[in-house]
Amino acid sequence: PVPALPALSALVFGGHDTLSCPLTKRAEELAAGGVLPYGLPQAVHAELTAADAAIRPGGPQAGDTRTDAELISAFAADLRAFRRDHHLDRTVVINVASTEPAPADPHGDRLPASSLYAYAALRAGCPYLNFTPSTGLHHPLLQEMATVSGLPYAGRDGKTGQTLLRSVLAPMFAQRALAVRAWSGINLLGGGDGAALADPGAAAAKNAGKARVLADTLGELPAGDLHIDNVPALGDWKTAWDHIAFDGFLGSRMTLQTTWQGCDSALAAPLVLDLARLLAAAHTVGLSGPQPALGFYFKDPDGGPAALAEQYAALVEYAELLRNGTPS
Repeated sequence: PVPALPALSALVFGGHDTLSCPLTKRAEELAAGGVLPYGLPQAVHAELTAADAAIRPGGPQAGDTRTDAELISAFAADLRAFRRDHHLDRTVVINVASTEPAPADPHGDRLPASSLYAYAALRAGCPYLNFTPSTGLHHPLLQEMATVSGLPYAGRDGKTGQTLLRSVLAPMFAQRALAVRAWSGINLLGGGDGAALADPGAAAAKNAGKARVLADTLGELPAGDLHIDNVPALGDWKTAWDHIAFDGFLGSRMTLQTTWQGCDSALAAPLVLDLARLLAAAHTVGLSGPQPALGFYFKDPDGGPAALAEQYAALVEYAELLRNGTPS
């Protein structure tokens, strides 16, 4: 049998980043903003410095003349070197980059950045998780390759706030036969996510996953729009409002309004740790292909139920399967 999931103390962190801000400084900024406890950045200064040393320049960036093939080879080489240099049993690649716009031409000559990294993960023999709504492995040129890779993968777009609440509320309306006439929402957020989602293409990619939760649970997408507004003054914090118009007994008109205020990075971090450990265990026991039982964590999962309670039940069963071991 396979032991419990890899211990948190067994994880080693590295990656690619397009920003040059040291992790120590970023942690101090998060503590100053109330996201991290006071004094924590100093307490883990050595660990942050070690992780910083394992971060390589991300790409492609403006002016990068390398071809897709050259970029994929370089990224895959970095992944292999990371595993070798740190004497790791396996490496799980997780996309936590800013949301990119959906490619205008899915069959175009160039792959989006998220798909370059997904391709590199497959080439380096690494399980892959897409915590963003970006294309990643969903690109038509990569889907067959992912299927035959023998690697487990999951995604996409982490479910941390407004959509998490939607995946709880939507089944309530369906199960009580309360007809939803309209469901509208507004997101106000700052930081890097706010700046990235100011791009209409990126915002559209983000909203698609939010809409899918409602459509899958209610059977159709209710009327109503979802807006994402960049408010730099909010920093790493986010406010989300939902307004739900529904019919009660004999068509009586009712509404429900919700407000969600939180910090997406603090909500996402434990999910990323969970997913890294779960997919590492899946790789250990020889599972491959999409892992729909991890839909609990995603807005747009690869199959499985849409309602949170059913997703959690599937996750618990999956975790038990991993503990007991599964034939390759």
